Amino acid sequence: MSRKLLKCLLIILLSTTANLAEAQQPAKLPRIGYLAGASRSGNTVRREAFLQGLRELGYEEGKNILIEYRYAEGKFDRLPALSAELVQLKVDLIVTVGTASTRPANDATRTIPIVMAQDSDPVGNGFVTSLARPGGNISGLSQMAPDLAGKELELLKDVLPKLSRVVVLGTSNSASNAQALREMATPAKALGVTIEYQDVRNATDLEAALAAAMKGRAEAVLVLTSAVFTINRAQLFGLVVKNRLPAIYPQSDYVDAGGLMFYGPNVTEMFRRAATYVDKILKGNKPADLPVEQPKKFEFIVNLKAAKQIRLTIPPNVLARADRVIR
Repeated sequence: MSRKLLKCLLIILLSTTANLAEAQQPAKLPRIGYLAGASRSGNTVRREAFLQGLRELGYEEGKNILIEYRYAEGKFDRLPALSAELVQLKVDLIVTVGTASTRPANDATRTIPIVMAQDSDPVGNGFVTSLARPGGNISGLSQMAPDLAGKELELLKDVLPKLSRVVVLGTSNSASNAQALREMATPAKALGVTIEYQDVRNATDLEAALAAAMKGRAEAVLVLTSAVFTINRAQLFGLVVKNRLPAIYPQSDYVDAGGLMFYGPNVTEMFRRAATYVDKILKGNKPADLPVEQPKKFEFIVNLKAAKQIRLTIPPNVLARADRVIR
């Protein structure tokens, strides 16, 4: 065999080997960021619901999708830096756990798609132009639902039939605060309940707010969505128990941690649904064209341990309506 022929055969062999090696190279796996203000342990249920949603759509972490987790461990001032880390990693999209994490993610990037697993008021917070046509790089799920505040007041009235005064704890610079108060006015009048609003902007305001509520003879507490209450949840619980006030909270986490009642969107289901947005975006859809989804499933949770602490008996007809009772 001539040297020329051997050389040609060698070139063909090397070329074939290189092409086979290239063909066997795994495709680049999509990488998503997961940004939460809470700790990893405090986010377990929601994270698992999100992963379950991904599995239902054919994604398996570590095999055909990569997830970069970033937790602020309750230190919300860390979220901007964590958002910047995810942007530097050039993730394909970022999943945010609530308004507190969506805002710094939005500040960090206007090009990487952001999926809100939950948000109190996407339009009011300035994240989307409208629920139907978000218009930017953000879409996902909203916690806002018609008549939610009225239903919470109704449940407080069912627990305390003679209820006439309710203190509402909120944070005036929270976008959803004003709307929640507006939606509360009509059902409060129908139920014969007077609303007393207390603005809580930081931890030091909490004790003063509850003291003012007791001075005004408040008989129950309705807590609106705010990072202030999330961060200072233990202090809030302590004050409510000290004053023996029945309270209804804006998220199921509060009741799991020791609060009395929750009625609202099934947040676990929302995190499962967030996976559908991830799937659509990875398949080429733009967040601007994906309508924000409003809650479809609601749940009512009662914590009997919390009721015992304030010497409150929950009527049997109310307990019968609960989706979950913590004993």
